[in-house]
Amino acid sequence: MPIPLTHDAPTLIIHRPAFERAGLTRASFDRWLNLTPEEFRVEGQVVVVGPVYDADALGALVEALEEEGLVYFDDFLEMSGNLPAWLGVWVSEARS
Repeated sequence: MPIPLTHDAPTLIIHRPAFERAGLTRASFDRWLNLTPEEFRVEGQVVVVGPVYDADALGALVEALEEEGLVYFDDFLEMSGNLPAWLGVWVSEARS
């Protein structure tokens, strides 16, 4: 099932194989961002973290992911959340 994104804050989207390859866990994201259950979702090959309202924490998290060997855009990306409220955006893994 596609995961809806919020329109007013950034969301981090990570390819699940890269997440697992780096040995990342939900607990590590909770330490960075203190997430609610709705702010960490996994659907198929996609991990969705957010919305993230703390810009500094998000920047530190992106740096930490890169230090773990993940490559921006190939393994993860940030959706800005700078969207109009009338537009709905959902994330899911690509279907072939």
